[in-house]
Amino acid sequence: MGTEAVFEVVNAVLSAEPISVDRAIAAVESDTAGAVVSFSGVVRNHDGGKPVERLNYSAHPTAHQVMADVVARLAEEQAAGTGGKEGGSSQPVRIWAAHRIGMLEIGDPALVCAVSAAHRGQAFAVCSELVDRIKEQVPIWKEQFFTDGTVEWVGAGS
Repeated sequence: MGTEAVFEVVNAVLSAEPISVDRAIAAVESDTAGAVVSFSGVVRNHDGGKPVERLNYSAHPTAHQVMADVVARLAEEQAAGTGGKEGGSSQPVRIWAAHRIGMLEIGDPALVCAVSAAHRGQAFAVCSELVDRIKEQVPIWKEQFFTDGTVEWVGAGS
């Protein structure tokens, strides 16, 4: 019988307010964490070779709950799969995630995630999977405003 790691979801939200990787890191840090891995997906000034001026993120009415469910499911799966690994560590793994909605400018963080764990391998793996699942499963659509005045929706067909 292995010891399961304790996974704590500190934050899993959509936010109309600015989000900060520093705030995410501070929220997951602890004395038991030997590693804190963070991700900040920021608005870039180009897409597909066209200059981008700004973005607007829209979310389906269920997106808030989907975000919470995606993060909770990842935590449950990871906790169930950790028995006996890395010496059966029962040190907590803490997860923080937020995706912006609304109008964002170049350089603004759109998706911020942070994961703390006793060991770097687990922190990197959980953070990477977290980012992938949020981008794949949470119903958020990006409206890109290009400098030439054209507009393009991304993800609206998925």
